Amino acid sequence: MTQKKHSLMSSVMILALVAAMLMSMTACSQKKTTGEDSGNTAVTLPIEEGATIGTGARSFAMEIRDKDGNATDFTVKTDEKTVGAALQNLGVIEGEEGQYGLYIKTANGIAADYDKDGVYWAFYIDGAYANTSVDATEITDGTAYALAVEKG
Repeated sequence: MTQKKHSLMSSVMILALVAAMLMSMTACSQKKTTGEDSGNTAVTLPIEEGATIGTGARSFAMEIRDKDGNATDFTVKTDEKTVGAALQNLGVIEGEEGQYGLYIKTANGIAADYDKDGVYWAFYIDGAYANTSVDATEITDGTAYALAVEKG
């Protein structure tokens, strides 16, 4: 009887271990989903061309260009006041506070590391290089915003 109990417990432990491994593998193979519960829906990265993300009364056009010049254009809907807050809350951009505002490290799941590759995320407003950081730029109706990986 003791041997049967030991064998049963071993089988249960093995099944639990296999189940845990399968759940872990499934979680690692999914696309990254980000976003906060601030009235916005979660965003799956990378954002698809032509997508509309978020919810809210404000809306703006956004373009993200990688180091090879490949662009992804999409529309952002939000109740946030700044472009940076809208993109951060949806999980489109990540970065750290710097001397001149938010220093973007990733956009749409694409990293730009100046220390490693000499590239950074440049911010544009209606095609012109921005004089303000993304987190200090208020959303203006009809304005198109862009982030592009550029050599420093």
